[in-house]
Amino acid sequence: QAQLVESGGGSVQAGGSLRVQCDASEYALSNYYCMAWFRQTPEKEREGIASINEYDITYYADSVQGRFTISQDIAKKTLYLQMDDLKPEDTGTYYCAARPGQCPRPIVNDYFRAWGQGTQVTVSP
Repeated sequence: QAQLVESGGGSVQAGGSLRVQCDASEYALSNYYCMAWFRQTPEKEREGIASINEYDITYYADSVQGRFTISQDIAKKTLYLQMDDLKPEDTGTYYCAARPGQCPRPIVNDYFRAWGQGTQVTVSP
């Protein structure tokens, strides 16, 4: 059973918005943790795009800075990614991930051990 479960993907036209979320209720969060969003396309390696830690300190990749917002509801153990001003190049499978300890900068997937199954986001021109 997956410890992280994403939902909320879908299709939207360029310039539109989507919000994806990750249910982490089955994941044992440590006192110090990092949760992140990654995305992957067939043409590119998995890219870390946003992270957040237990103090709500966030970090974004340049490709999404100013357009995407990562947030969390600790009581619900849910991670969110609000995506605004979407572009066709944002199309991909979006994964949430978690790890104990600090958030790496840049957001490198080798540091994360818990992953969701992914949710598809498609942005049409």
